[in-house]
Amino acid sequence: MTVDKTAIRNAATVIVLRDRLTNPSILMGQRGAKAAFMPNKFVFPGGAVDASDADVALATDLPAICRDRLAERSEVGLQDALAAAAIRELWEETGLILGQPDRWAGPVSEDWAGFAQMGYRPSAQALQFVFRAVTPPGRPRRFDARFFLVDASAVQGDLDDFSHASDELSHLQWVPLKRAREFDLPFITEVVLAEIAARVTDPKPPETVPFFLNNEEENLFLKLRGYSMPDAD
Repeated sequence: MTVDKTAIRNAATVIVLRDRLTNPSILMGQRGAKAAFMPNKFVFPGGAVDASDADVALATDLPAICRDRLAERSEVGLQDALAAAAIRELWEETGLILGQPDRWAGPVSEDWAGFAQMGYRPSAQALQFVFRAVTPPGRPRRFDARFFLVDASAVQGDLDDFSHASDELSHLQWVPLKRAREFDLPFITEVVLAEIAARVTDPKPPETVPFFLNNEEENLFLKLRGYSMPDAD
């Protein structure tokens, strides 16, 4: 199937937060110099939702409030596919597993074969929907990206073992949150970092989720709770 590179694709990004109450750090990697989207930038693991993600049976569901926020200004029934994509991208790009020990029932798609072989099913209960942004017009790739925060304690295995990671991200590392802005970051990543820093000690999913909407007519910061953000004085 040919993918329309100009279309806005649904995507999921994962911010893994480690040692949040002592010395918080986040997992980041660097995109390749030849990458079509954000070359050389340090980013969180993530990518587009694949067709197979919608068919994955999650071992646990997203928190109810996150499901509700994901449903706002979105196509119906996309929540589980977004959660699955977040878990798959984390696995593919870092080799880390967000799941529960369990066997898969029925056939497993190629995208999920490696994950299933590790003896886990994807688990979404630790994912917290914290931010959403649409790539501005004019970029070679455009995504409607949902950012998920997950505490590193929910990840299975050794947090420093990236041996199962693909080569899509290089220089995978735990970056101290207070030093993250020293790296070469996309603008939206800097905005998300501020959001994470503001809630680093709060273990609960947010009541409202910022939505940075870029389209041909205007750029808007919205709140996914039915309310627009107030104008700055």
